[in-house]
Amino acid sequence: MSSAGIMSAAAQQQHLLRLAARALARANLVHAYGHCSMRLDDHHFLVCAPQPMGLISDSDNGTVVSIDGELPDGVLGEVRIHQEIYRRRPQVGGVVRSMPRDVMTLSAAGITPAPRHGMGTYFSPEVPLWNDVQLIRNKDLARGVAETMAEAPAVVMRGNGAVVAAESLEKAVVLTWYLEDAARIELQLRCAGLASDDGIIAPAAARQRATDAGRIFERMWEYLIAGDSSSSGVFINESTQ
Repeated sequence: MSSAGIMSAAAQQQHLLRLAARALARANLVHAYGHCSMRLDDHHFLVCAPQPMGLISDSDNGTVVSIDGELPDGVLGEVRIHQEIYRRRPQVGGVVRSMPRDVMTLSAAGITPAPRHGMGTYFSPEVPLWNDVQLIRNKDLARGVAETMAEAPAVVMRGNGAVVAAESLEKAVVLTWYLEDAARIELQLRCAGLASDDGIIAPAAARQRATDAGRIFERMWEYLIAGDSSSSGVFINESTQ
C-alpha cells in the first residue's frame, strides 16, 4: 500500500467488508453483536462499522486500525482480538467475531463441536475453548484468546460466541458458517444420545476431506452473499490477493 493510502482503504475493500458483514447477519451468525475485519497490509486492517452488521448500509464505511497501535475512537473494544490475531499470524487475511446460536449453546457447557461431518473436518482435531465468560475488553484478555486459538482456524469463547480466522475475509465468513453447522451436528447427535467420543473423524481422514478444491469456499461465499443488492461481481479473494 502506498504511503498515501496507509490510513485509508480502497472502495472495493470497503464494499467487500460490508458484503461480509451483511452475509453473516443474513445467515443468523451474528445479531446486535459481532464484527469482521480484513487485513490491508502488514501493519493495518479494516474493521466494519460498530453497529449491528445486518444494518450496515452502503454508506457505512469501516475503520482502519493499526495492528500494533491503540484502537481508534469509536472502535469496539473486542477488536483487540483481531489485532492480536493479525500480529501473531501474518498469513491471516480476515477475522470474524460471531455469535452463532448452536456454538453458543454448546459453549455454555464448555463444549466445542468435534469433527463429525464434512464441514467439521476443517476444524480437526478440535476447536479450542477460551474458558472465560467475560467480555474481551483489554489487551491481556485479547492476548489470551489469541494464544488459546494458536494456529487453529477458530476459537470458541465460553457463553460468548466464536472467533474465526483465515487467509481471506471471504474464507473466514465461510468457515464461520461451517463452524455453526458443525455445532448443529454436535448438538443434535448429543441430544440423540451419542457419546462424546463416538463418530469423530480421525485427523488423517479429516485432512483429506478438508479440501479447498472444486470451488468449495467460492460456492459457499456466493451462496451467503446472494440476496445482497451489492453482491454482483465480487468473488472470493478477488480483492485480497
